[in-house]
Amino acid sequence: MVRKKKILLIFVFVFLCFFSASAFAIESLGVMWGYLNADLKDKSDYETVPLMVSFGFNAKKAAAKIGIYTKGILEFQIEPFLNPVIGPDANAEMGVDFLIKYAFPLNKKFFPYAKFGVGPVFMTQHTREQSTQFNFVDTAAAGFSWFIRKDLSLDLEYRYRHLSNAGIKHPNHGIGANIVLVGFSRYF
Repeated sequence: MVRKKKILLIFVFVFLCFFSASAFAIESLGVMWGYLNADLKDKSDYETVPLMVSFGFNAKKAAAKIGIYTKGILEFQIEPFLNPVIGPDANAEMGVDFLIKYAFPLNKKFFPYAKFGVGPVFMTQHTREQSTQFNFVDTAAAGFSWFIRKDLSLDLEYRYRHLSNAGIKHPNHGIGANIVLVGFSRYF
C-alpha cells in the first residue's frame, strides 16, 4: 500500500509540473543526442543512443514568488526521449524527464549549468537488475552552453542517471548510467 501511495504521489507531482508549465513563459527549445553506458551483472553493458527534445520554461518568476532571485537562467524543463538501445540487445526505452536547470553566465557566451530531475521510463530490455520494464529515472547533470548567437547555443553535458522501479516489485537493484550529450538550444 505504501508503494502505491509513493507512485501516486510521483504521478501527481509530474501531472502538476506538466500542466503548471503553461504558467511559465517558454524560454528555450533544445535537441540533444549522445551515448549512455551502464554495467549489467549478467549481460554485457547496457548501451543506448539518447535522443531527446528539451522544452525550457522560464522559472524565474515562480522562484521570485518564494524569495529566490537568480542572475542566470532558471528553467523548468520537460524532456521527452526515445533512446534506441544498442546493447546488450537491440531494444528501446522511452520516457520523459522533468528537470530544473540553472545556468550561470561567466561571460556573454559561456554559461556553465547544472540540472536535476526525475521522470518515468519504459524500457523493452529485460535485465536481472530490474523486475519491471516500467521504471523511474533520477538525473543529475553538469554542462555548459556556448552561445554561437544571442539566441542559439551549442551544449555539452555529462549526466549520471539512476534507473529504478521505485520498489514496485523486487528485485529493484537499479541501474546507474553515465551519459555524454551534445546538442543545440534555441532561446526565445
